[in-house]
Amino acid sequence: MEGRCQCGQIRFTTPLPAPLELYICHCTECRHQSSSTYGMTAIFPFFDIRQFEPRPGAIAVYARPNSQGRTEGYFCTACGSRLVHVSVSPSDGTPAPMLSVKAGCLSGLTKDMMKTAVHIWTRSAVVDVPEGAVRYEEEPPGGSFQEGD
Repeated sequence: MEGRCQCGQIRFTTPLPAPLELYICHCTECRHQSSSTYGMTAIFPFFDIRQFEPRPGAIAVYARPNSQGRTEGYFCTACGSRLVHVSVSPSDGTPAPMLSVKAGCLSGLTKDMMKTAVHIWTRSAVVDVPEGAVRYEEEPPGGSFQEGD
């Protein structure tokens, strides 16, 4: 899939033609990050977004602690669009094997893909979750999501 920030300075291609999973997160941290009623991420195998940086300093990182170490959120320095985020191990700095691409950056999402989106942290939802959608009040069973990750 092709992705880009709002101003187009950062353009990237995901390693797969479609996400492995789509998550719509209703936690307060994702709402703050997205400045919207929920955050939506598309899960892909890890790739380094910095390989698409057109010039040094075009992508910046915001890091904050999470339950597994820290979350690094990469964003465009020109328009501020969040592009991806990844959990990083505190012990050795190794990124998780999966990367969360902010779904709004992607071209090619379809209504059919959206039907399979998993809604998480719905106990904090401020909008209705579609009838019949897969949903969890917190994280999915066996998941590695923690509120605000």
